Amino acid sequence: MSEPVPGSLPTTVVISPCLWFDDGLEAAMDFYTSVFPGSSVGDVLRRPDPDGGTGQVLAADFTLGGVMFRGINGGPQFRFSEAVSFQIDCADQAETDHYWDRLGDGGEESMCGWLKDRFGVSWQVIPRRLYELLRDPDPTRAHAAQEAMLGMRRIVVADLEAAADAASRT
Repeated sequence: MSEPVPGSLPTTVVISPCLWFDDGLEAAMDFYTSVFPGSSVGDVLRRPDPDGGTGQVLAADFTLGGVMFRGINGGPQFRFSEAVSFQIDCADQAETDHYWDRLGDGGEESMCGWLKDRFGVSWQVIPRRLYELLRDPDPTRAHAAQEAMLGMRRIVVADLEAAADAASRT
């Protein structure tokens, strides 16, 4: 293995989102790892408890869908916003429905496949078929699929396809 060139950057960099919670990190980790198959909680740093009990979680690592996240209980100074969201690439309608229903439980639905979960984190729950239809070589079909999507909360593939098919018949 060769030595790095002085002043050069490493060739492998790991970037992980870090989520700032008021004090709900432990509940969020439990929730998210129940929603995404194959997820896990890693290192958890807890506040020392003078009585010897389990202290409050200060920070932790957890993995969702193969992506490592870090979380902190940092207090109420900062809130989540739609300026940062996590997009879920769903294989089909069943997967779209699973994530929409689970993440939306206790949260708030928005438009075009976006929602906020019960912790205020924004998600885009997007079936792959949406992007296939938006890239349709027939611009009339692509436009019709886009217009249909703009009127949806949860993305419904059958409705997108029906709109695209209707547009190609006219």
